[in-house]
Amino acid sequence: MYTKSMKEYSHPRDFPFWIQRNRHDVLDVPELHVHEFVELIFVVEGRATHLFQDIYYEVGEGDVFVINPGEAHGYALKEDQSIEIVNCLFEPGCIPTSLLGELQVSDAMDFFYVQPFLHEKARFYHKLNLRGSDASAALSILEGILAEMSRRRSGFQPLIQLKMIELFILLSRYYSERKDQADVAAPGEVLVRRACGYVERHYAEKLTLPVLTELFHIGARQLNRYFNRHAGCSVIEYVHRVRMEKAKRLLADTDEKIAVVSEMVGYEDTSFFSRLFARQAGCPPGKYREDSRHVRPE
Repeated sequence: MYTKSMKEYSHPRDFPFWIQRNRHDVLDVPELHVHEFVELIFVVEGRATHLFQDIYYEVGEGDVFVINPGEAHGYALKEDQSIEIVNCLFEPGCIPTSLLGELQVSDAMDFFYVQPFLHEKARFYHKLNLRGSDASAALSILEGILAEMSRRRSGFQPLIQLKMIELFILLSRYYSERKDQADVAAPGEVLVRRACGYVERHYAEKLTLPVLTELFHIGARQLNRYFNRHAGCSVIEYVHRVRMEKAKRLLADTDEKIAVVSEMVGYEDTSFFSRLFARQAGCPPGKYREDSRHVRPE
C-alpha cells in the first residue's frame, strides 16, 4: 500500500503543512493509501464512499473528519458521482505546543485530540456534518489558509498556525454541541482522553510531566491519579507505551537505523531506547525488525 509523506508537497522546509482543494470523479479516484502526516478533510460538495481501514461509509457536503498517520483510507465513486474536498495535510508539530499553552486552549481542541482516537464506530457515529453558517464559517477559514499558503507573503506561517487553531476550536465546539450527551464522560476521564490524544500527536517531542501538567492546568499528582484510574498506568508509562508502538511500526516498515528510530519516537539516548524497547517488546529492536520481516507474507 502506498505511503504518502510531506516530502511530496512543496511546503517550506521548516513548515510541514500543505493544503489543496480537489474535485474527484470516477476517472480520478484516490485509492487506498496511508500517510505519515495528519489529514483534515472538509467535503465542500458532492458525495462518495469513504474507505477507512476495514469499514466504509458515505460522506457528503459539510462532512469534516481527521485521518491519523498510519491509517489507511481512500474513496469509491459511482459513475454519476463527484466530490469536491479541501485537504489539510500537516505534521502535529506544525501547531506549536508553546502557542497552545500561551492561548490556554488545550481543553478546546477535542476535535483534534479526542475525536480522532475514539473507537472506529463511535468515531464515525460522531463525525461532524456542518450545515448553514457553521459550514460557511469552517470553509471561510480553510479558504483563508489556502490564500495564505498560495501567496506566502510575510508572516504567512504564524497566520496559518493561528487559523488552524481557530478552525480546531470551532470544530471542537460543534463536536461538543452535537455529540450524544449520554456519551459525556466524567471530567477526569475527559482530561485523560485529551492528554492521551496530545501524546499520540506529539510523542516525538520532549514530553515530561511538567510540560503536560502546565498544558492541561492540573497538578502532577492529580494527573497521575486520573491516568491510573482511566488508563491503567502513569502519565510517563503511557508516553513510553505510545512511543514503543510507533517504534514497532517504524522498525517493521522502514529501513531506518535504530538510532534514527530512537530519535524519531522521542529518545535522544539510543541505549536507553533499546533497553526500554527490549523490556516492553520482549526482544531488542534489531531482533524485532528481523522477526517482523520474517513473518511478513511474500
